[in-house]
Amino acid sequence: MSGSSFGKAFNITTFGESHGKGIGVVIQGCPPGLAIDEDILQKALDKRKPGSGVSGTTRKEPDHPIILSGTFKGQTTGTPIMILIENKDAKSKSYDHIASLFRPGHGDYTYQAKYGIRDYRGGGRASARETAARVAAGAVAQLVLDRHNIKILTYTLELGGIRATQIDDLSKKNKNTLQCPDLDAARNMEKKIKEIKKEGDSLGGVVEIIVSNVPAGLGEPVFDKLDADIAKALMSIGAVKAVEIGAGTGASKMTGYENNDRILPHGFQTNHSGGILAGISNGDDIIARVHVKPIPSILKTQLTIDENGHSAKISTKGRHDICAIPRINKVCEAMMAIVLTDHLLRQKSLG
Repeated sequence: MSGSSFGKAFNITTFGESHGKGIGVVIQGCPPGLAIDEDILQKALDKRKPGSGVSGTTRKEPDHPIILSGTFKGQTTGTPIMILIENKDAKSKSYDHIASLFRPGHGDYTYQAKYGIRDYRGGGRASARETAARVAAGAVAQLVLDRHNIKILTYTLELGGIRATQIDDLSKKNKNTLQCPDLDAARNMEKKIKEIKKEGDSLGGVVEIIVSNVPAGLGEPVFDKLDADIAKALMSIGAVKAVEIGAGTGASKMTGYENNDRILPHGFQTNHSGGILAGISNGDDIIARVHVKPIPSILKTQLTIDENGHSAKISTKGRHDICAIPRINKVCEAMMAIVLTDHLLRQKSLG
């Protein structure tokens, strides 16, 4: 199996490479009768496309989606939906001088070990460019969730070690390009990004995801637990190195009495569980945090080896993000939408 598919009742398969002719996704299991057009997909893709923001790459991709199948007269038909996004601004020559070198932090070494061949142009299939296809699929999944008023919100909680503390009004995230609701922290984050960029380095961070209006009962025991599938979906994003649900790692520091969410007539008193108990949603908000590693493509000179095992030095020039945040925020939202849609349709099959 190629490992390019995710989901059961709502299944996606992405295809394409960073510097190939294009990327895209095939969606199976989408219910018929959903109003859809390319403008809906474009609005989602615009939130992750390259070429914008203080931390972003200078690669300019319009990311115009083309719906090739699965719709008729502006509605889904229930048949497989295929979406293509053409690559318009790939500059493969930027990689010619390092074609035989393994870039530290990238999948170059492991792809070569697995397949005996690799696309060195921007990482090929391992590139973050692939996530545009996920965002398109997530936009379709959200159409299903909209019927149940399920809302997904993401924001930047931390970047470069600077953590947001004023998060009472999450709408403030729209007042800066980093999608951080703490405006003071956002300014400090932007300053840190500019400093690191001058050094030829990169930064990581933390994205928080909040899902509201989730019905109780979503999730399948034992191996298809909702939180397990959420973790897998988010961990499948290339830059993600850790996922927390609810209290996350903080739960290990609590007593049972502190961690348990006491149940009152009107609902749960707290939400340390992150809206999921025994792998099944409990009707509370689902809360997850995604820890994103620094972008591995940096200008700083690093030690590596070539394809023959000889020592070498490398500096990764070209057009790269300084931090995957905030573009990755929309990818996290998309993967959460895909998981929830999959489990919602699986639950509906139970009647």
